[in-house]
Parts: sequence; structure tokens; C-alpha cells
Amino acid sequence: MIAHIDDFLLNLQANNYSVETVYNYERDLQIFDNFLLECKIDFANLNKRTITYYKAYLVSRDRITPRLNLKGKKLDSSSVNRMLSSIRGYLKYLIEMDYDCPIPPESVKLTKTGRKHSQVAELHDLVRLVEAPSSLETNSKLAIRNRAMLELLLSTGMRISELCNLNRSQIDDSGRIFITGKGKKQRFVYLTPRASHQLNLYLSTRNDDCPALFIPYSGRNINSPTRRISTNYLQERIKRYREKLKINVPTSAHSLRHGFATYLAESGANPAALQILLGHESLDTTTRYVHASDRYAEDTHHKYHPVS
Repeated sequence: MIAHIDDFLLNLQANNYSVETVYNYERDLQIFDNFLLECKIDFANLNKRTITYYKAYLVSRDRITPRLNLKGKKLDSSSVNRMLSSIRGYLKYLIEMDYDCPIPPESVKLTKTGRKHSQVAELHDLVRLVEAPSSLETNSKLAIRNRAMLELLLSTGMRISELCNLNRSQIDDSGRIFITGKGKKQRFVYLTPRASHQLNLYLSTRNDDCPALFIPYSGRNINSPTRRISTNYLQERIKRYREKLKINVPTSAHSLRHGFATYLAESGANPAALQILLGHESLDTTTRYVHASDRYAEDTHHKYHPVS
């Protein structure tokens, strides 16, 4: 029912959007198309009332997913807003190309998002998590590799996808790593001496020609020259370590990135430098990443409260 979707997706590709971003737009618009078909609403008759119904549809369990035509789980407000933003982007494209556009993009209002208490594990807990493979893994090669991966995440603040896509050739002798991140933005990140030591320890166990920095030791592609560790594997391992260590703050690979930003900021790091290290286009995004730890907030309260 929605016209020109293929042209819209092609336009995104032509403007150098990542494959993942193009896929997300396609999926979001497919869900919107499913909604219009189910409600027998012609796209040309789209109005503000339809958008309101669509918002209600997104937060209900009646929403149909594009894959397998199954009913999906309830979406949170941030996911709903991403899907609404996809519609906005599509409507803007129609206007730019002089196609018929039933409503202006600004008519698609985003939903209100609740502010959650920003949580980042205490630094000593993050260090415990990073060191966990050494004591919790029974296979020594696996322990050394997993420890090196976690050390790199905390040392550099890189994204898990950036870590898993690293090649050995991207690391120089000074401990600098040149990476291409989200939105194909390039930057340097830096190893601490501790992370460099663990990485060299891991590399000393490698006797293969695979270009990937981190490779699996089992699975279907174990002998493939293009094999590399998966993000799902690392996330599952982090979850297991956290549970065994009884760290009660939800902690993931992304939490190590938040922790990197938070504890550098608490030590006095310049926000502009953090923006570069994290690979953010906007300083506002960096500010959202820096969550003052609860202990730091408590210490600040005790130190500066005028009535003590």
C-alpha cells in the first residue's frame, strides 16, 4: 500500500547509510504497511487520527512482525519513537521528490519517554567483570581471549560491533586502534597498558593467518579464513559472568562503554575529547552517555551540601 518504498531505500543507500540502518527503515515501514492493510486504510488517506491509532497499535500485542507474520512483544517508548521516526523520514523523502504526501512529517508526533534512573556499575564491579574469564573459564585459551575482549571494551569505550569487526592489522605498536564506527565515521581509540598486556598475551596463543582479531574456537565456521567472534556470543558470556559475580546492576557490553565514559568524566576528562573517543557526531549524545555513578553523586552530596 505504501508507494515508493524501494526508491526510498535506494536513496538511503545512495546517501551512504549503513546496511543495518537501511534494514531498520525497511522493517519499520513494513510494520506500518501491515497496519494499513489490516485496518484497510489507504495510504493516500493517511491523517493524524491514523497516526494516533498506529501508536496504540505499536504498544499492543496485536502488532504483526514482518518476519513469519508473528505477533510481537510489547514495544517500549524508545522503539516506538524509532518506528515513528522512520515514517517521518519516509514522508520527508516524498516531499523532497515531489511525490504526493498525505500529511506533513511534523504531524507524526513522537511519544513521551519516561526517564529511567541512569545506572552504571561501580568501577570495581566493572573491573571484576573484565577479570572474570580468568577465574570462571576452564579452557585457558578461551579465558585469555575473552579477558582480552573485555579489557579492550573497557580500555577503549568502543562498541561491541566495532570490537568484533576488528582486524589484527588495525592495531599499531603504540596501542592505537584505527576503527570505522557507526555511520562510517573513523577515529582512533587507545589501549591502556593493562589492556595491551592482555591483548599481547592473547595474540601469543594465535598461530593462524586469519585477519580477524578475535576468532571462535568452535562452531561451523571454525576453519573458515573469514571467521570472527560473534556479538551474540560475547553478550551471552558477559551475562553469565555478571550473574556468577552477583553484580546487581544490569551490565552488558554497552555498559562497559557507558562505564568508560562515566569514569573518565568523573576523573575530569574533557567532554569534547570524550566525544571524539566515543565516535559521537553530537556532544549531546556524549552527555547522555556520561551517567554520574551513584557513589559519585553521594560523595558530591556529602562534600558540597551547605547544611552538614
